[in-house]
This record gives sequence, structure tokens and C-alpha cells, in this order.
Amino acid sequence: MKILLLSKACLVGSYQTKLEAIARHGDVNLTVIVPPVWLDPAGPVTLERIHTEGYRLLVDQIRFNGQFHMYYFPTLKRRLHQIQPDLVHIDEEPYNLATWLALRQARRVGAKTLFFSWQNIVRQYPFPFNLLEKQVLAKVDYGLVGNRASAEVWRQKGYCGPLRVTPQFGVDATLFQPLSQRDPGRGLVIGCANRRLVPEKGVDLVLRAVAKLPGVWRLHIAGDGPDRPSLQNLAYQLGIADRVQFDGVVTSAQMPGFLQQLDVLVLASRTLPNWKEQFGRVLVEAMACEVAVVGSNSGEIPNVIGEAGLIFPEDDETALHQQLLRLMQSPQLRDELGQNGRTRVLNHYTQRQIADETVAVYREILATGHIIHPS
Repeated sequence: MKILLLSKACLVGSYQTKLEAIARHGDVNLTVIVPPVWLDPAGPVTLERIHTEGYRLLVDQIRFNGQFHMYYFPTLKRRLHQIQPDLVHIDEEPYNLATWLALRQARRVGAKTLFFSWQNIVRQYPFPFNLLEKQVLAKVDYGLVGNRASAEVWRQKGYCGPLRVTPQFGVDATLFQPLSQRDPGRGLVIGCANRRLVPEKGVDLVLRAVAKLPGVWRLHIAGDGPDRPSLQNLAYQLGIADRVQFDGVVTSAQMPGFLQQLDVLVLASRTLPNWKEQFGRVLVEAMACEVAVVGSNSGEIPNVIGEAGLIFPEDDETALHQQLLRLMQSPQLRDELGQNGRTRVLNHYTQRQIADETVAVYREILATGHIIHPS
């Protein structure tokens, strides 16, 4: 089966391991189209050609770069006629122009289609995006969603077709693996890793919670963004600036090393009216490294962590402090959670598993000449 996958996310080198895993299936002939760069608000994301074996990677320019709702591939029509795919995997939300155009053009060459969505809040979009969304939901053959709430959102919005919950990407457990030994005399090393330092990621809450910890500890903060100056100022105000290190943006290639130095990883996301945590990929990356994880109860975080970490009520500084204190006082608990975390990743979140689930969907769509949408 000839699969064409459109994805700006696959610019990231570590994400390409899923593409290699998909391509290892003998019945899959995979072509992937990415832009050369995505102008993300947090900074440009440039193509990393790292894991490219077994499939064809094409690089095409896009219009309206950096505009999530408006961007699209102007060369897609020509590519579709060249490739003649059986299925077009549109790695994009159903209300975006890129999805609508890809679906229309794919149907013209007789290809089936599927979309991917993280959207876990019911949101109403203005014209013309509400119309694009309605038409995509009516005509697409399949939907992949990254969390349970997203499945509920699209059912509420009228999508009646086949739907499967599976993360967009898994973890390469050969890249993200534990260190053989950590120095026990260095004190507790805590980390936060977010691409953007913005209020909804709750890093200010982490600073306040760690400031009350006794003994020897350090906090590493990865990421950059508009909140960095205020967070640095808060660290000074709390008297802990000498124990807090702002590491800046950590690339996907650097992330395993960043996580392996930690004893604890905290994701303190807080829900906003227009956003709640959709997955928390850094959680599964840390868990794969046998780092104990602590997460708020925002969005999908509790479902990702399961029994392999600690949860606290979002925006509850005292509760987060107590969870960190528990981990500081019990190396045994840290080790136990770290081991449970890696086991959970190996059982549910590897790139191979996500790839296998995705290929199973491809086969389901193409098993017959059509998909019967349930009424």
C-alpha cells in the first residue's frame, strides 16, 4: 500500500524514528512530505535529517508559514499525481486549511484520507474554518486522536466515522534510556522541560514549591519564551537563584542527555479556558530514562502517567511541594517509580508500538474499497 504522509511535526529528527518503524512493514511504501522549516512562535523549527531509512522524505515549501490554521502545501496537487497514493495521512487538525485542501486533492486521485488531532476542548471557530471543519468531518475516512478527551470532542462535533486513540509519536527507548549510575552525593536534581516558558506550563509554581525544600537540591529549567525574565526574577526573589539553572532550548537530540541527569521531572501544567495539557510528551521521555515524574492533573497527564508517577492538583503549590518532599526523602520511591515508568513506556509508548498501531489503521482503511461510517 502506498502511503503519503503530510507532516510539519516530522521536521524533528527524533520523531522520524516512527517513520522508519512504519516503513519496516513489508506492505508499506511510505513517502513523507515536510516543509524545510516551520516558523513556530517559540522559534523556527528546521528540518533535521536524522532517521530517514526505508522511506522517501520530500521537502516542499509551504505558504503562510507559521500560521496553524492557514498554512498549506501549494505543490501537493502535483505530488499526488506523481505518487498516486492509496492513502493520504494528514498529520493535522481537521479545521485547518491544509487538511481541507489535502482531503479534496486526495479524493481527486482516489486516495483515502485520515486526520490527526490533539484538540481536547470543544472550540467553535469562525468562518471559514467552521465550514472547513464540517466538510472534513463529513468526508474524511478515519480519525486518529492523541488523547481520550479529543475523541469525545470530535464525537460532540458530529464526526461519526472510525476513530482511534493513539499518540502522534512514541519514544525511541534506545535513545531515551537510564544512566547506569547517578552520583548519590550530588543532592536531588529536579527538572522542567517545556519548549516555551509560558504561564500555562506552571514553571512559576515549581519554583515556589522547590524553594521550600530542605537539604541539597538543584532545579534545571529547559525552554525559552516570554516568561523567562519573570521566572528568573522570581528565583531571585525566592532566594534560590544560585540553585536554579535556565538551560534554554534543548533540541530533540539533546533531550535524552538533559533528562538522564535528573532524579525528578515535573510537568506542572495548568488548565486555561482555551487550553489544557494534550499529552505531555516529556513525561514519557523522562519515564523511559527511569526518571521519577510528577505531574498536575491537567488534561491527559494522569492518563499518561498512570501508576508510574505522582499526581497533584493543578496550581496547588503545597501539594506539589509535598510530592517533591516525598521523593527527596525516599530514594527507594524514586527508583521504584523510575522503573515503573520505563516499564509503562515499553508496554505502551514506544515508537514501534505507535507505528504498529498506525499501520493497523492503514490496513483497516484499505482492507475494502470503502469505509462504512457508523450511523
